[in-house]
Amino acid sequence: MRIIPAIDIINGECVRLSKGDYSQKTIYSKNVLDVAKNFEDHGIQFLHLVDLDGAKQNQIINQKTLEEISTKTNLTIDFGGGLKSEKDIKIAFESGASQITLGSLAVKNSELFLETLEKYGSEKIILGADAKNEKIAISGWLEKSEIEIFHFIKEKIKSGIQYVISTDIDKDGMLEGPSFELYQKIITENPAVKLITSGGITSTNDLVQLKSLGCEGAIIGKALYENRISLNDLKPFL
Repeated sequence: MRIIPAIDIINGECVRLSKGDYSQKTIYSKNVLDVAKNFEDHGIQFLHLVDLDGAKQNQIINQKTLEEISTKTNLTIDFGGGLKSEKDIKIAFESGASQITLGSLAVKNSELFLETLEKYGSEKIILGADAKNEKIAISGWLEKSEIEIFHFIKEKIKSGIQYVISTDIDKDGMLEGPSFELYQKIITENPAVKLITSGGITSTNDLVQLKSLGCEGAIIGKALYENRISLNDLKPFL
């Protein structure tokens, strides 16, 4: 199972939200590159980089930060937030993203989503399936839908998606443990899915359990910044 630290960006700073609430923002560093370099220095290979400004404004905003990290580290970066147009998707890849996460686009513009999947291939495109009460939420979680998460994932896998990042919004940033039942159900219904879990990871025991479920990757955010899990604790998993 891949270990994937998260960096969420607002105004060029490394932040974390609670339950995706922009009014509940904690700034952990004003230098995002330093945070990324510290991850790399501890043996981390992957990074989940989220443009929260972009998610809110429906266009890529922090591509310069993406470019800086991609050129000054060897981290493999998946990038998401605000990728709503062909132009922004192109900018993200040209700025150094190895993969991009598309959630809102998959809901609101299925045609462009499928064109992007065909153009770049399933190794490059991750489906963002973030949910509250098992219903998909989009636009930086500011917009709720009535789309049921299991149906959503199943339909997109039929379209050729391999990778899925799923966050239970009620768990995100709360340090109360992941939604094991949600992830178990996703994997049971879609055995071939490469599921990357996000939200709620608090301890290395959580990682052991997620690995046992068959998760392909685990995104860790607040637990690292709040020192619930140290980077040294992650070494056995790398």
